[in-house]
Formats: sequence, structure tokens, C-alpha cells
Amino acid sequence: MYKKILLPTDGSKFAEKAEKHALFLAEASGAEIIALSVVETSFSIGLPSDDTIFQINQLLKKETEKNLQKVEKMKEECASDVKITLKVDEGSPAEVILETIEKEDIDLVVMGSSGKTGFDRFIMGSVAEKVVKAAECSVLVVY
Repeated sequence: MYKKILLPTDGSKFAEKAEKHALFLAEASGAEIIALSVVETSFSIGLPSDDTIFQINQLLKKETEKNLQKVEKMKEECASDVKITLKVDEGSPAEVILETIEKEDIDLVVMGSSGKTGFDRFIMGSVAEKVVKAAECSVLVVY
């Protein structure tokens, strides 16, 4: 049924729930998972110096790598033979997710409803909403 599942993750509680769903679906269908964590770069517009931007980017990259390590750890704990590819990219999360869907020929996206924004959107986060509206594959949004 599914061959490639994209799992965008940001370490939020919704992303962690999505990880479990993605692993279950991959085990059931024999699909591989591409776990994607995106370093948000749009925040840097208007910051005073390149050095400040560089330092913030480095911190965000470390956080991104931790998010992907959580996915890898979850896989090891499940003793699953599902193939998981870890991928880090930079840019607008929704745009990077949509580009990855096309580049990787994704069949299904499994993602959390809201990210680490400090507040939940009305029903669904802006990234999830953009992906649902624009993706050319099925999208499972986990609450």
C-alpha cells in the first residue's frame, strides 16, 4: 500500500505521537520512513548581525539533530526492521516538506497537528494546514 512515508518532526508532543503512527503504518505496509527535521530560517530576517544568525542556526541544528535521534531511538526500542532515513534541511518547514514529498516520491505524510510554537493553533498548526492543502499525497495529521 505505502512505499515511502514522510515523517516531519520537530520534537513536539504531537510529532512524537505521529512517530508512533508512522512506525506502525510502516511495519504494516513494509514502507520505509524518511524522518525530516527542518531548521526554520525565516526568523533571521532583520537580525542585527551575521554572527548572531550563525549562532542561532547552530543551536537550531543541534535541536533538529536531537529530534531525529528521538526517532532513531524509538525505532531501536521497537526492535523493528523498518528502514528509517534521517534527513535535515533548512528553510520554511511547509515548503521543505512539500519539496521532499515531490523529490522522494512520498506516498503518505504522517505529521503532528501543531509544532513547538508555545501555543496551539485553533485546530491545526499552520505548517500542517499548508501541507494538507498543497500535498499531492495522503496526509495523516495526528492530534
